[in-house]
Amino acid sequence: MASTPESKVKAKIKAILKEHGVYYAMPIGTGYGNAGVPDFLCCVNGRFVAIEAKANGGKTTALQDKNIRDIQTAGGITFVLNEDNVEALSGYINLIQTYDYKD
Repeated sequence: MASTPESKVKAKIKAILKEHGVYYAMPIGTGYGNAGVPDFLCCVNGRFVAIEAKANGGKTTALQDKNIRDIQTAGGITFVLNEDNVEALSGYINLIQTYDYKD
């Protein structure tokens, strides 16, 4: 089965998360779940991190944008990653893992 451009981005994200020992879950979009939820829900150093994967200049939908805003309003961290910026995720994780959120 051929990989889609977005599945390649998701594979890179998974590899980076595993490399850093990050817990993550990938919710499956169904008619019974919450639509527009980001592709990856993660816990990094006690912080909630959500990641939406896109490829080929893909844009988030209005519902995805609403979920991203809601996560940010609740204090979570969000990323929209594509083939051009996915490699930056490693640096972001390093920052989150070293920051002391207790203060």
